[in-house]
Amino acid sequence: MKAKTLLRLARPRFWIYLLGPFLVGLAANGLFGTSQDIKAILLVLISALYFTLPANLLIYGINDIFDYQSDILNKKKASYETLVKPEDRSSLWTAIALTNIPFLIPFILVAEQSPYSIVAIVGFLFFGIFYSSPPIRAKARPYLDSLFNILYVFPGLYGFLIYNNTVLAIDWRLIIAASLWCIAMHAYSAVPDIQADHGANLRTIATSLGRSKTLWLCLYLYAAAALLSIEKLNWLAYTLGVVYVGLMALSLRTKTDEALFHYYTWFPKINALSGFALFLFIIFNGR
Repeated sequence: MKAKTLLRLARPRFWIYLLGPFLVGLAANGLFGTSQDIKAILLVLISALYFTLPANLLIYGINDIFDYQSDILNKKKASYETLVKPEDRSSLWTAIALTNIPFLIPFILVAEQSPYSIVAIVGFLFFGIFYSSPPIRAKARPYLDSLFNILYVFPGLYGFLIYNNTVLAIDWRLIIAASLWCIAMHAYSAVPDIQADHGANLRTIATSLGRSKTLWLCLYLYAAAALLSIEKLNWLAYTLGVVYVGLMALSLRTKTDEALFHYYTWFPKINALSGFALFLFIIFNGR
């Protein structure tokens, strides 16, 4: 499989969803602006590298391998993404293995200093793989599909726990808020796929609840995430709450799939800007 195809399958526009939380976790851990030995710096850089192409190829590659029946009905695959045909599966599995297995070594080295970090990596791998893969295949189980999207929280936990052998400093309200945000992110992303998923008999949170109820659920989840974050994030929690609740409100006003998809294409940009704002807030406020 060509490198250009693998890059497209890894969805570069979504890399910030894994790399961003990792960097936020590092910032909360205080690893920015503090001196570390060369080995520690290299392991942090290698970990950051993992959350670009390798980790994203793992998530989206496995997703595309097991989603062929619905993907052939999905217009988004024709222009916005890439369709993985059955004959391409073997080479894609090989590419996933070759890009992911080598990172087990640095993860083990980090775990020697911070044992809890391996829990975050194992959590990421479990939710990332079995979101799409049997025997769980959470994405075909309504509500469990969105719940498994908390996989995006684990890179942030790993960034916080790297060289930090304690979980006592974690504010679990922020973990819950991040989890609600991730659940809403998945549910919103599932709405443009309702028609294709119906055609492939794929049950998701969006096909189960329907378009309007799913969008309302997303609105409530984003509002709850903002409220849980207010004590730590202050004005930023209010700002992000207004942005995401506003996006859901605009989406609820749409009448066609095309109009909704237009707002959906804003989603990665809004998420990237929000993550960058959160990163800067933590850096400058020491939270």
